[in-house]
Amino acid sequence: MDFMHYWQISDMVTKTLFFLLLILSIISWVTGIIRVLQSRKLATTVADDLSQQMMVKQPELDGCDAAQRRLVTEQTLLKHIGRYRFASERGLPILGTTAAIAPFIGLFGTVWGIFHALHNIGMTGQAGLGQVAGPVGEALIMTGLGIAVAIPAVVFYNLSVRINRRVMYHANDRAHDLLATSAKQAVANSHPSTVPAAQVAKDKQVTQKDAQHTAHYRNSAPSQG
Repeated sequence: MDFMHYWQISDMVTKTLFFLLLILSIISWVTGIIRVLQSRKLATTVADDLSQQMMVKQPELDGCDAAQRRLVTEQTLLKHIGRYRFASERGLPILGTTAAIAPFIGLFGTVWGIFHALHNIGMTGQAGLGQVAGPVGEALIMTGLGIAVAIPAVVFYNLSVRINRRVMYHANDRAHDLLATSAKQAVANSHPSTVPAAQVAKDKQVTQKDAQHTAHYRNSAPSQG
């Protein structure tokens, strides 16, 4: 018996479950591929983007004292890190839901196929192979479809979560560097006479070091997946 034979003997419930699994499979594949690609791109640009956001905020910090400068810097960093986290988690609920419910949809199709087999035995009064082969085959197909839909969704979900952790690592690491740099600049602005000239010159090179760190993140991020 081929698949078309099982399709012909199946009822509307089985066909509805089949199309539901097919739709979930297409959505999970599209969502998973897009999510992985976007997360990998975000992992390579998050540090550079965070530095640029702080550079835009820099004119507002020049007239603040040390406490205000630290508070504004922390709030700005937390706001943008929250945005990165939200952007990196888009689509994950779809993958998680598909991975969770697809096996149960297939299991429901399995139970429905076994019900058909028992119904045929009750109607004919015989428990021969001809009465149970079709419904049992239908049940096994639904089980296989449920598993086939769930496995890619689980793989995409775990891969996306792994890459998102790398995104947050780069964002938090750069945020600590920017916060330390802001604290040093606040001290230099409030006590210019007590700060050695070498230290002032070192602080002026922060932008160049940030650019070097960004290049390092871009080179290392694709290899840490």
